[in-house]
Amino acid sequence: MGKAWLTGLGALSLEEPLFLGILNITPDSFSDGGRFLEPQAALAQAGNLVAKGARALDLGAESTRPGAAAVAPDLEWARLKPVLGLLKAHLPGVPVSLDTRHAPVAVRGLAHGTTILNDVTGFQDPAMLDAAATGTCGVIAMRSLTAGGVYAMPRYDQADPGQPEAALAELRRIRDRLLGAGVAPERILLDPGFGFGTTYAGDLALWRALDRLPAALEWPVERLCIGVSRKRFLAWRAGQKSLPAEQRDDLAAAAHQEALALGYRVFRTHRI
Repeated sequence: MGKAWLTGLGALSLEEPLFLGILNITPDSFSDGGRFLEPQAALAQAGNLVAKGARALDLGAESTRPGAAAVAPDLEWARLKPVLGLLKAHLPGVPVSLDTRHAPVAVRGLAHGTTILNDVTGFQDPAMLDAAATGTCGVIAMRSLTAGGVYAMPRYDQADPGQPEAALAELRRIRDRLLGAGVAPERILLDPGFGFGTTYAGDLALWRALDRLPAALEWPVERLCIGVSRKRFLAWRAGQKSLPAEQRDDLAAAAHQEALALGYRVFRTHRI
């Protein structure tokens, strides 16, 4: 069937752009924290994202913004369970990606209809890796560099030679970790991890290397996931460092067009 991404709900075509609508059910996410914490509000936003063109939803109940407090798995699941039930009832044909780093949450999510696992820590936890390997779900594996967990404050304004080689090496390790665990390559998307413990110079260098990233990784361009929506990288690159996150959607759309021209097809985004 041509270029496709295999998930627990079947194959998603990658012949055309695939937008994963970000749905944060958290009180403290960096751009829309608290807006969709209530299940009915989350369902309404999910319907809006799908109506605007999202072909899948990326559901997260633990904020990964810099400085955010860690969320216990039981609380994370308490936020997720009612929303997953509503999505299954009202949007049954829409694949749901679960953005979690906790294996108990991932296992519960898969049992409640989740068809994709998105781990911002690149499936470093053996239990998360096992959850991905033992099913048929799609997988999004991200590179993150934050020391002390994904909640460490960023190094964005620190000096950096801006070389992408370290990022490429880490993405290769993530790729090999998943393949070595038996996850079929057609199930895997790799996410370069813009903004997760990186510097602006590092992110800019990696963005400028997008044209050679697939060859350097020996990985198909359509199975790389770009996640820059509302991130400070966009504002800094535009020379508008103080631009609020919720006002960065036009910059994200322009960045998506740049990546599309290079063959990229998968984007996590707050607005389509």
